[in-house]
Amino acid sequence: MLKYSLKRIILAFVTAFIILTLTFFLVKSLPGDKVRAINDGQRYAFYIKQIDLGYVFDSPVRLDAAVYGEPLDFIHFESTHTDHFFYNEPIVKQYANWITNIFTKWDWGTSTSLEVNSSAIHIIFERLPVSFSVNIISVVLSVPLGIFLGIIAGLKKNTWIDHTISTLVMIFISIPSFVVIIFLIKLLGVNAGLPTKWPTDFASADTKALGYIIPVLSLSFGSVCGYARFVRAELCEVMSSEYLLLARTKGLTKNQAITRHALRNAFVPILPSILAEFIGVFSGSMVLESLYGIPGIGNVYIKAINASPRDYNVLMVDMAIFTIVGLLAGIVLDLSYGFIDPRIRMGEKNS
Repeated sequence: MLKYSLKRIILAFVTAFIILTLTFFLVKSLPGDKVRAINDGQRYAFYIKQIDLGYVFDSPVRLDAAVYGEPLDFIHFESTHTDHFFYNEPIVKQYANWITNIFTKWDWGTSTSLEVNSSAIHIIFERLPVSFSVNIISVVLSVPLGIFLGIIAGLKKNTWIDHTISTLVMIFISIPSFVVIIFLIKLLGVNAGLPTKWPTDFASADTKALGYIIPVLSLSFGSVCGYARFVRAELCEVMSSEYLLLARTKGLTKNQAITRHALRNAFVPILPSILAEFIGVFSGSMVLESLYGIPGIGNVYIKAINASPRDYNVLMVDMAIFTIVGLLAGIVLDLSYGFIDPRIRMGEKNS
């Protein structure tokens, strides 16, 4: 198991490296990353930082635009009467400097639009707790409720209870979370008085707590339906298996057979899926954060890619977070199968 875990971790790092490399070249191929500064001094400070990081160089004369592209900016200093032109380094050289800065300085660059000259990784890490809190609360709420509805539907198979739950599940699982949140803003926000957007930092504790209700419910609807459908399908398959019939013929009551065998075996594929569901909710909250004004990394991602100019450094850090979280969750998901079902671990040892 240790050898397998090390292989998966190494593979995850290689995969993350490939994904971020491709993303860097694709993102940097998009037009323009001029700094949006308040004044010339702030703009000049930004370019000096970019020169230090190896993304930009300055030249007193115009170079071949076919090689280096158009100059990023032009600044005239009254004190020296010197014209400064700042040019992007070639993308390959920028990439080499970007990788070097990350491994040697842990410097992912600075923001060009959202918070000019601020560290890109600081901007993301500052907003990461908000995204995690909304998504974790959503998973904590949706997992037990979805499993409960799935168990009820599975045990009451082909009854009106099963048909009702299955119908509602099919309806709500087809509705995207960004449609649900618009409906909830109208129903619970405008009509019931809950916050219609994410509370500010100056809001009261009660208002901040109430601000979680609408986004958490919006994310939970799809998860509850997914769990309910998955649990029902697994439980119905186990209930019709031969070993459960054998357990009944040996004298176990229906409740004993369900609790000792049916539920236990049905939960083998269900428990690891919780991690996969968290990743699905985590990535799906990107549009939802933008609609509700949640200051999380999903909202920052949308702002960075839509900013004028695009905030490439913030975008890359955001993409790195989503990539790493997804890959780490995949590793934990694979390893959890071995702990939940010993036969999987034994099979891995014998292979």
